[in-house]
Amino acid sequence: QVQLVESGGGLVQEGGSVRLSCAATGRTFRILSMAWFRQAPGEEREFVAGFSWAGDWANYADSAKGRFTISRDSAENTVNLQMNNLRPEDTAVYYCQAVIAGRTTDYWGQGTQVTVSS
Repeated sequence: QVQLVESGGGLVQEGGSVRLSCAATGRTFRILSMAWFRQAPGEEREFVAGFSWAGDWANYADSAKGRFTISRDSAENTVNLQMNNLRPEDTAVYYCQAVIAGRTTDYWGQGTQVTVSS
């Protein structure tokens, strides 16, 4: 199993920055990729950014390009999401996801709230 714990959310003003972290523990050697998703009230969960555990690709949603950066701290098995120039529409619960080799279902963290005030 893999456990994911997010941290770093909070309240920030429009134009500000927040850094989210997702700590992965357990059988991390089976991780193929990790990603950040978000879900705003009344909306479906949507992809924000993701990358391969090997580091050979990274993808961003159009809304995240140029403002958000996903990165990995290999020593800590932590995936970070640096979010800059935040907008009120970025307000959501942000979830960390891990895709695991040999599994048909993914692992998810518990989520962390990010609220951007105008």
